[in-house]
Amino acid sequence: MENLKEKGAEALRKIREEKPLIHNITNFVVMNYTANALLAIGASPVMAHSIDEVEDMVSLARALVLNIGTLEREWIESMIKAGKRANKLGVPVILDPVGAGATPLRTETSKRIIEEVRLSSIRGNASEILSLTDERGRTKGVDSLHEVEEVWKEGLKLSQELKTVIAITGKVDFITDGKRGFRCFNGHPLLRWVTGTGCTATVIIASFLAVEKDPLLATAFGLSYFGIAGEKAAEKTSSSGSYGIALLDAIYEIKEEEFAEKMRLEEVKI
Repeated sequence: MENLKEKGAEALRKIREEKPLIHNITNFVVMNYTANALLAIGASPVMAHSIDEVEDMVSLARALVLNIGTLEREWIESMIKAGKRANKLGVPVILDPVGAGATPLRTETSKRIIEEVRLSSIRGNASEILSLTDERGRTKGVDSLHEVEEVWKEGLKLSQELKTVIAITGKVDFITDGKRGFRCFNGHPLLRWVTGTGCTATVIIASFLAVEKDPLLATAFGLSYFGIAGEKAAEKTSSSGSYGIALLDAIYEIKEEEFAEKMRLEEVKI
């Protein structure tokens, strides 16, 4: 565990030293907030979705975020185009299947991206991840109607099938690459009262993917870091509006030593 904490702290140091460019094709709801979160952790955000420039932009990036929160037909094609270019360049790609299971468009788009783009990591709530399997996930808009404990075995099977990291987020997060796994116990209940915290967790993971070659560790580090920020923000306020600002402050303020000290990852036997 000490070695894990040291690796996490080293990855955070690299983010702040190297300031990796993270290319986001994301939704209107969170675009500003997640860009600020990337700046806060030390990365460099770019929000570029035009089909005419995504290949050029991802060529400059160290990680690519595909987020289906507010889908348009052209954006779908932009995601596929950027993802394929990222694959050719060895740029890690993370998918956030926002609301998959709520409508056929979201579910089918997520599955198409999975089929056409090689993904380093997929992060979603329990219902979103379940909708990507043969089982049927039920969502209320973009909110989960399932608990992590209900679907982690399906997530494990999906990871083994796709050969990619699956992260199921909830009260306790489950992360696996199909061979190894972690539970992450960092986080705070107030996170669910701010729009886009799941999407923000995804971009924090992308920052770690940019500097950590092991996508399982990068995903686990990203979720732990974001959870610690959630805990730290709750020490300053208990109101949802000010909590969103405090969360950005916490993402900015966490130092390497604090990250290592507060990291709560537990290895899961697969």
